[in-house]
Parts: sequence; C-alpha cells; structure tokens
Amino acid sequence: MSKSRLVIVSLAGVFVALQFVPVERSNPPVSGDVAAPPPVDAILRRSCYDCHSNETRWPWYAKVAPVSWLVARDVNHGREHLNFSEWAPLPAGKKRHKLKEVWEEVEEGEMPLAIYLFMHGDAKVAPDELGAIHDWALGAGQDAVDREEEGERGG
Repeated sequence: MSKSRLVIVSLAGVFVALQFVPVERSNPPVSGDVAAPPPVDAILRRSCYDCHSNETRWPWYAKVAPVSWLVARDVNHGREHLNFSEWAPLPAGKKRHKLKEVWEEVEEGEMPLAIYLFMHGDAKVAPDELGAIHDWALGAGQDAVDREEEGERGG
C-alpha cells in the first residue's frame, strides 16, 4: 500500500472512530418559558432558541464528530449564559439585566453568532425586526418583569 493511501485510510479510520465519542445532545424540559409577544416570540424562536433554550433543533451535522463537539459546546455555553426555557425562576433583577443584554447583543450584531448564521441564514435578525426586539427588551419585557415583581410582593 502506498504511503498516501495509508494516510487516507488511517484518517478515515480516525474519523469513523471519532463518531463513537459520545456527545450530549439533550433538550431538558422547559421549566418556565419567557413570555414575549407573538412577533418577538417568532424572532426569538427562529434566531435564538437553538442555543438559548431547551428546545434546540439538532441539525444533522450536530451528529457528526468533530463538528458535533463544537455544536454541543456552543449550545451548552449559550444555555448557561441565557436560557429562555428557564426564564420564569430567574430573579427580577437578573431578568431585567438579561433583557438589556439581549437588545445590546442583537443591536451590535453579536447575536446570532456569525458561525451559526453560516448554516442558518434565516436566523439573521432583519433590520425591520430590530424595533420589535428593542421595544420588547427595553419596554414591554421590562414592564412585564415589574408587574411580576409587584405581584410577588402582593402590591
């Protein structure tokens, strides 16, 4: 067997072996989803939920190593930073902060991540959708947190 053929066969063997390395691709139960008006909810689900919720749609490439490791890492990191499926139990102050962060990240074009948009072009937040995100994150969403907090205080 030639040296180049041996290298190709070896690389193929390593690639196949990598497929047996387990990767956690779970969607835990939703414990308290964020309440957003329907237009904003649609944007969040399309542009954010794959990494920032327990409702991840795991694409085919999330099952092929080594890309699967990167996808799982990004989803886990996204859920740790902000998880819309675990919104309800957050303290009011944290909710307010997260809402501001949502707006800042989207406004600055930091979210969704460019690498995600490469495979999910439809996740890009369109310029005409920015107003809806802004009004919710800095207005109606903040107001909802205030009402929720007042309700908890009994006032």
